[in-house]
Amino acid sequence: MRLAFAGTPAFACAALAALHGAGHHIALVLTRPDKPAGRGMRVAESDVARLASQLGIGTFKPASVRDGEAARRLREAAPDAMIVAAYGLILPEEVLAIPRHGCFNIHASLLPRWRGAAPIQRALLAGDANTGVSIMQMEAGLDTGPVLIEAQHAIAPRETAGSLTAALAQLGADAIVRALEGIDALPRRPQDAARATYAPKITKAEARIDWSAPSTVIDRQIRAFNPVPGAETTLGESSVKIWDAEPAEGSGEPGEILECRAGEALVACGSGAVRVRSVQRSGGRTMAADALLRGARLGPGARFGSAAPVL
Repeated sequence: MRLAFAGTPAFACAALAALHGAGHHIALVLTRPDKPAGRGMRVAESDVARLASQLGIGTFKPASVRDGEAARRLREAAPDAMIVAAYGLILPEEVLAIPRHGCFNIHASLLPRWRGAAPIQRALLAGDANTGVSIMQMEAGLDTGPVLIEAQHAIAPRETAGSLTAALAQLGADAIVRALEGIDALPRRPQDAARATYAPKITKAEARIDWSAPSTVIDRQIRAFNPVPGAETTLGESSVKIWDAEPAEGSGEPGEILECRAGEALVACGSGAVRVRSVQRSGGRTMAADALLRGARLGPGARFGSAAPVL
């Protein structure tokens, strides 16, 4: 089948590779413009742009898809269908109407749960036991279109946003290949709007740890924001990201360091505690929690979560 593809981050690469490997002709790839990234803030291509280049596929990187140029490029490409995976721009109806079979989105949730920009993080924050991917025929509404295929995934107890993204990316890649094989025969299941929940974009403020919350909530927060943007707190005047922790027994003042031993620190929460293992001071390297505390000459009785601003 002749396809157009729209995607930007690593999540979309598994689908692009799978479609190419299945023998589909990718006539055009749309991805977000190059932007500064990394510590040096050097301008870099998106993950999808790099993969498309390796596969010898032409890319188009519009800042907007509403100025008519994207529609013109798509008409020239003449795709039978367009596949969208974490593209980052909303497609106008003019674009959705171009492919003969329509446009299909690989969405990282079991719709209608978690419509929107951050379904993976929201599922982890909510403590969902299961999630998955939905192959949805796109329409003008936000993730409201009928579903062709869904594939479920059980969320593991220590799942992070990073590990869950990788698992759902492969699940979505397999599902979109199957969907295209049966594009005319597969039924379209309408979504029940009454059951819809929404997954708005993650804000920096949400990554700040409130140590008065229960340990289970803080554990979800740390896993949901690993690897981006990282759950943040303070230690004295320093901003600290916590990358690895898990609930444990313990009690004390919220944020209080109850115990410090090889590789970890036990920190009190509003109820229960978390055993913090991997941390990173702002601008520094990732290290074990006890190493950070020794370097700061702190131990039991010190507290995470001061009034210093989280950067």
